[in-house]
Amino acid sequence: MLVSRPLGGMMLLVLLGSAWGCSSTRSQVTALQSQNRALDEQCKAQAARIENLQIHSRNVEDQLIRAEEELALMEETLDLERRQLANVEQQQDLVQNQILGLAGRRAAIPAELSNRLANISRTYPNLKFDPSTGISKLDTDILFDTGSADLKPGAEQLLAQLAQVLDAPESRDLKILVAGHTDDRPVARKPARDKYDNNFDLSTERALAVASTLRRLGLGEHRIAVAGFGCHQPVAPNLTDTDRRKNRRAELFVMVPDVPVIGWTETTPGLY
Repeated sequence: MLVSRPLGGMMLLVLLGSAWGCSSTRSQVTALQSQNRALDEQCKAQAARIENLQIHSRNVEDQLIRAEEELALMEETLDLERRQLANVEQQQDLVQNQILGLAGRRAAIPAELSNRLANISRTYPNLKFDPSTGISKLDTDILFDTGSADLKPGAEQLLAQLAQVLDAPESRDLKILVAGHTDDRPVARKPARDKYDNNFDLSTERALAVASTLRRLGLGEHRIAVAGFGCHQPVAPNLTDTDRRKNRRAELFVMVPDVPVIGWTETTPGLY
């Protein structure tokens, strides 16, 4: 009996150690399972992030393709405008000289007619008369917003005053030329882009808007002509917004009947 007690104690220790070892293993397994689940969640999150990045990358690629297509279209448009400008610039000096009456190449206008125009200018001070050419210019240009050919408030009142002067008996043989202009910015933004292919179209449309208003105010259309100069006859250097605002304009010239203007056959009979 004295020998069996130590053996019993040792057996108890072995059983306790075995039980503790099993418990420790289960804890490690549980910890590893938790770690594995956490890693699995991280993998899923990373996969979701990768998918989102791939979607974003495809969207960026689509935007880049659209931007490249728009750039190519703008380059084609600019190339077309350059070709148009090259053709028009060859005729600019001739057209302008004709509009200004070929000053210095024609005889002075008769004194009676010169006096009559001077009297009209005194009646309507905004109309500045040049006796050497027989041309008067409205010193207040009709201004326009960017990309627009719509008359601003107040413009029609100014035109109505001019129309009243030109409708007087002593003025009814005078002609009116409306010259439209733009600033140096190309027509690139909608909705203007949908209406006007280039600045020549826009400048001409501005002149037409003024001419249509004069017709509605009672001036005969046979007395009115229009011209569009695009951006090529600025009155300011197009360096600031204020400069560009001055260049977005329509000018009005009032001319005696014999001032030679291209397109008016009665003023240039030698060309026909």
